[in-house]
Amino acid sequence: MSETYLPSCCSPLHDHWPLPQALPGVQLLSTRFTAERLAAEDFGRCGIAPVPGVAKRQTEFLAGRLCAREALLRLTGQAQVPPIGADRAPQWPAGVVGSITHGNGWAAALVARRSAWRGLGLDVEQPLAIARAERLAAEILTPDELRRLQPLSAAQRAWRVSLTFSLKESLFKALYPQVLRRFYFQDAELLSCGEDGQARLRLLIDLDREWTAGRELQGQFGEFQGQLLSLVAIPA
Repeated sequence: MSETYLPSCCSPLHDHWPLPQALPGVQLLSTRFTAERLAAEDFGRCGIAPVPGVAKRQTEFLAGRLCAREALLRLTGQAQVPPIGADRAPQWPAGVVGSITHGNGWAAALVARRSAWRGLGLDVEQPLAIARAERLAAEILTPDELRRLQPLSAAQRAWRVSLTFSLKESLFKALYPQVLRRFYFQDAELLSCGEDGQARLRLLIDLDREWTAGRELQGQFGEFQGQLLSLVAIPA
């Protein structure tokens, strides 16, 4: 096992901030990964328990956990690998919140102390093609969100559907560890998204006594290496 071994399927870990607004006390690490370069011994040499699945699934998992371990090392001084919980979510150390995402050969993890941030949700998505966005729009968007699409061009609609999907994924990742209740695309709505990369979302159902219908949350988003990246962060 080595906490410094970097498998050839992953690029050197990068600590840049690819979103519009940096958050104090938050560590974000990312890497690019190539499934074809995954070696059978990489999990063992990294000291990370392997997961079943095809090479792509294994490589994105390994890449995400490597990012999470380095982010935790920088935050806490301890290089820990968050295990998978019974609900398939990462299990972060006590006093820490975090999120992992991966897609299209890129993986990232961000962590922070719970005393500063109550929840973090990070999501990366490949923007949907126009035809696919049109097919999926009614599944992802509420009736009000669909109405707001009407004045937009086909390309703008596809981008908005992609953004809404990503922001709602980030919202779920940020809130689920607090409420321990699953909720779905129709249970929240995107109220606004500006050219400055800032977004506003609103819950449409009660998740618990605190997170009730009508509660609004702030998000941010940006395009990075041809992908769409979004973050919902809930201050303490």
